[in-house]
Amino acid sequence: MSLKPVKKSDQEKDWLKKRNDKKINIFPEYHLIVTEGIKTEPNYFEAIKLRINEKYKNRISLEIRGDGNNTVGLFEDAKRIVESNQRQFSFRHVWIVYDTDDFPKDKIDSVPELCKKNSTSDCRYHAIWSNQCIELWFLLHFGYYHSDLHRNDYFPKLDRWLKSISSGKYEKNRTDMFSVLEPYMNDAIKNATHLQQQNKDQLPSNSKPGTKVYELIEMLKPYF
Repeated sequence: MSLKPVKKSDQEKDWLKKRNDKKINIFPEYHLIVTEGIKTEPNYFEAIKLRINEKYKNRISLEIRGDGNNTVGLFEDAKRIVESNQRQFSFRHVWIVYDTDDFPKDKIDSVPELCKKNSTSDCRYHAIWSNQCIELWFLLHFGYYHSDLHRNDYFPKLDRWLKSISSGKYEKNRTDMFSVLEPYMNDAIKNATHLQQQNKDQLPSNSKPGTKVYELIEMLKPYF
């Protein structure tokens, strides 16, 4: 075999190019999702957790804090879980999932600051708020809603949409919302991103309506 250098004229020929088309499996980092809800949010994120963990064992952990600990209390719960973690791995991302509901503005708005302050290069905290509630995220799967509606107004709208796709009536304790909504997920991400642009430079308490759930979904979606 000749040891002569490749001619300059031959350097761009396909048969000399290094092949880079081999499929590479990328494993998700370890994530902790902490939610104060005891039905709606846990049911939704539990489905995502199970889907990913079937492919990548124990990558997603879900903690349910249904003791009324919303906003700041929920963040403190999450931090304690991280600091007391006895597993062989460390959480790379910690997601604090909460509804704004009627909590005081300072409590709502302080969680993103706490997340930013406590994040490190090894572990990032994320404030995943919904103003007013996660049902807004569900509704954005079907359309762009930008009016400041009370959370109770979301439910009849969800009812109508779900019935229009032959998926029954909306109830907070439904366990199948992830599978029902998944076909429309890209639309929800687009609509939620549009809302975030509309709320640019606004605090969470003033982002009416608004939701950050799309950030969590975008991070995990490649591993569904």
